[in-house]
Amino acid sequence: MKAGMTIGEAARASGVNAKLIRYYESIGLIPEAGRTASGYRVYSPTDVNVLRFVKRARTLGFGIERIQKLVGLWQDRSRCSSEVKRIATQHIDELDAKIAELQAMRDTLHELAEACHGDERPECPILKDLES
Repeated sequence: MKAGMTIGEAARASGVNAKLIRYYESIGLIPEAGRTASGYRVYSPTDVNVLRFVKRARTLGFGIERIQKLVGLWQDRSRCSSEVKRIATQHIDELDAKIAELQAMRDTLHELAEACHGDERPECPILKDLES
């Protein structure tokens, strides 16, 4: 990875598109990039590593606020891993709740679909449930 990458090069190297990179800068998730004399953003290998970290955290479903905390902890070599674990387990609990909610929705829709004849008749338990 070369030093002094343009936003396009940093986007390719990190897998994060340029629009998101600018957004992450604007909200302070990543540090503001250096600038060339002509005003173009310049990114270092360290910046790209942070972008990769953010991308992976987003892939795991972490929200921006938690990612800010995780980036701070990642960069703090004197951190306590207990704080990182607390953030991760809190996220797991939220994911479990979402999974349970989605499973309940799926189960309800499955029951409704099973009850529907799916033929020429106008009666449909799915529509009846939605109107109630």
